[in-house]
Amino acid sequence: MSNSNFIDYVKIFFRSGKGGAGSAHLARYAGNPKGGPDGGDGGRGGHIILRGNSQMWTLLHLRYTKHIFAKNGTDGSREKRTGADGDDVIIDVPIGIVVRDAETGLVDGEITEDGQELVLMRGGRGGLGNVHFKTSIRRTPRYAQPGLEGTEGWKIIELKLLADVGLVGFPNAGKSTLISVLSNAKPKIADYPFTTIVPNLGMVQYRDANSFVIADIPGIIEGAGEGKGLGLRFLRHIERNSILLFVISAESKNIEKDYKILLNELETFNPELLDKEKIIVVSKTDLCNEEALTKIKKRLPKDVKTIMISAHAQKGLVELKDILWATLNK
Repeated sequence: MSNSNFIDYVKIFFRSGKGGAGSAHLARYAGNPKGGPDGGDGGRGGHIILRGNSQMWTLLHLRYTKHIFAKNGTDGSREKRTGADGDDVIIDVPIGIVVRDAETGLVDGEITEDGQELVLMRGGRGGLGNVHFKTSIRRTPRYAQPGLEGTEGWKIIELKLLADVGLVGFPNAGKSTLISVLSNAKPKIADYPFTTIVPNLGMVQYRDANSFVIADIPGIIEGAGEGKGLGLRFLRHIERNSILLFVISAESKNIEKDYKILLNELETFNPELLDKEKIIVVSKTDLCNEEALTKIKKRLPKDVKTIMISAHAQKGLVELKDILWATLNK
């Protein structure tokens, strides 16, 4: 997932098509000069439809799109001919998107399955032709309905990655290294903060051809829940994770305090995140001797499951996979 290609937020002005007008035509033939009304109905306006596509991972294709308009329906005509419907606009989007009204912030819908379609804006209904208004008293109505206008407005499309496990931690805690050894993800890894500036997804292979998806988001700093650093922009990507994996370096002076800071940032952003399964991973244990590791174990939080690993030395990874799989299938 290239940094320059990962787009998870777009704002677009949509407009569905207007319905065609009904026809007020009166039949006039050589052998029947007073044939009566025969005006057809107008066609409906085109819909705006979003469709889930499992082959897409980003909103890059919509990055420079500011306006999307569906076609209008055409008018009805003589001999009760109905006008053509306006062409629908079908937009493929990655699975996991949420659509909100830009003004109210209300959710219009979301797409969580491949091929799922969301009719974002319906086209205006076509008007009825004058044939519908003929009665025993009014035999030659000379009027018909106009087509209804379509709907329009600014919409925000946000992508929330669909993953089973979400990595949460401070910058340079070892999350990128962990996801690179657990899965097929190839994130940028370096010994400085904020190496990860976009989320990374990886598929973890497990026993008997089983697998699960893990997501790494940019590191969280204190105050991220209030908009500081990169964290706020990407915290929504862990809202759909079943498990939150808190990655804290063994170099931390107080692992329990760091864990509480991370919990507080998640709660500030969305209190419902605290209802998810939580596991603490103490990373970079290869940098500590046995005495230091013993002290760390004594200071770990007692109310959450913990495991000590070294991604660099490949220690504790099999046990971690077993814990994650068991928790996912609990």
